[in-house]
Amino acid sequence: MANIRSQIKRNRQNQTRQHRNQAVRSELKTRAKTALAAAESGDAAAAEAALRLAQKRLDRAGVKGILHRRTAARRKSRLTKRVQARLG
Repeated sequence: MANIRSQIKRNRQNQTRQHRNQAVRSELKTRAKTALAAAESGDAAAAEAALRLAQKRLDRAGVKGILHRRTAARRKSRLTKRVQARLG
């Protein structure tokens, strides 16, 4: 455990950020699963809406630094391909 006040504060900040980042990453996975499930069901309108929302969240995570920008772009690309293939 740190004795220095600035390090104690830094530990608190890191923990807060870790929880926030975990929540965002979890949401990204949920949005991707929702988009794939909608595409699997064959509902094109719902799949497009879910895909658009997932892409929006991925972009936001890339801008905020939760994911690297290129990682976000790669995930968007792969998710789009998978949804389009399932809508077929």
